[in-house]
Amino acid sequence: MGGRTRRLSLAFLVAGICNVAAFAGDPAGDAWSLKTVLDMAVAQRQEITAAHARAEAAEKRPDIVAALEDPMIAPSIDHYPFDQMGSRDPMTAEDSMGETDTAAPSAAEDTSSRYDWSVALEQKFPLSKIRSHRRRAAEAEAEKLAADVDRTSLDVALEASTAFFMLQEQRRMSVILSEQILLATELASAASARYRSGSGNQAEVLRAEVEIARLEATRAALKPAIRSAEAMLNASMGRAPAAPVPALKSPVLDGPLPTPEHAAERATQQRPELATATAEIERAAAEVDVMRSMYAPMGMVRAGYAETMAEGDGFMVMVGVSLPIWRGKLRRGVEEARAMHVMAVADMDAMRRMIQGSAMAARDALEAEQTRYRALRDDVVPRAKRLMGPAIGLYASGQGSMAGVIEAAQALWSAQQDLVMAESALGVAWARLHRMAGTSLESPL
Repeated sequence: MGGRTRRLSLAFLVAGICNVAAFAGDPAGDAWSLKTVLDMAVAQRQEITAAHARAEAAEKRPDIVAALEDPMIAPSIDHYPFDQMGSRDPMTAEDSMGETDTAAPSAAEDTSSRYDWSVALEQKFPLSKIRSHRRRAAEAEAEKLAADVDRTSLDVALEASTAFFMLQEQRRMSVILSEQILLATELASAASARYRSGSGNQAEVLRAEVEIARLEATRAALKPAIRSAEAMLNASMGRAPAAPVPALKSPVLDGPLPTPEHAAERATQQRPELATATAEIERAAAEVDVMRSMYAPMGMVRAGYAETMAEGDGFMVMVGVSLPIWRGKLRRGVEEARAMHVMAVADMDAMRRMIQGSAMAARDALEAEQTRYRALRDDVVPRAKRLMGPAIGLYASGQGSMAGVIEAAQALWSAQQDLVMAESALGVAWARLHRMAGTSLESPL
């Protein structure tokens, strides 16, 4: 009766461990889904806030660079006679006898007539379309930084997704190890019973105890690994690293795959890096026009109030233009801007090829991970389960050996752990494909 009870308990333990691979019991109450994690990461990561601030600041730049220079108010003394800098009347500088008149001016004398003075308002302005070209360049820079917000968001989503699946893997490994320790403990109890009854030997007991010690050491090492994975997930979400993390709910990963060509096409349409490169080309083209506009002179108008010793009150106006005579410097500026435009176009072509290639490579890597996951889930793990049952039955009936049971158990445990890692790798591969395609994990590919 005791042998039958032990046999039944071992069978129930094996069934429980075999069901761990399905992971159908994820708590749904407070569990975080991947979408929840990504929404929190996008809302809380300061990198995205900084990218938004840079883009917002760049939106103000076109009005700044396209504005005229500030006007200048210029009060000036236009003419002050050297020989009248004292207190003498300019009309009686010297009497007819050549004697110097040292008499002080009368109180009624108009001292404002001793020099010419003026107050003018001066404004400079270009005689070309350089202001509109500078506005174009600044608008292109703003578009570039706006696309950088999307790029930052995609990078944050990839980091958070990777941390999500890494933590999920560590936690599921801990569950599997706990189940494995229970089975190994039960096997050790069965070996001890057989040894006491004389149908077994002490080596079988020691072999089971060694397996228990190995599993417990592995589980103990997992505890700091889980804390580390939780800290990384919190950091990727913009939370405090020590904040508690509830249970995780995995998304459906075994979905249909896009074709490599479709993945490359989506990447060409969606990747924000291409929008950044396009804006850079437009900015470089605007800079070429800016440098060409330097050939045109700058204009200047000065107008204001003036008063002279001879004529009294009046109005003054002056018009001037700059002389862009250093043509060599201007030509070099245009050549430099053209070279930068050529570089931007070449970078765009190279980036497009790399993006298409990376999207197709990520899609093929996803297919490899999906194939591995399906093989483990549908073939390897079921076979390991079928192997474990007969091994337990033979040992419980007194016919098998502990080595055979441990070997079968290790085959099952290894398959289950491989399945957990394969599922995590599959999730990361999906996240990477979405990043390479420039789409969110909720959008279809």
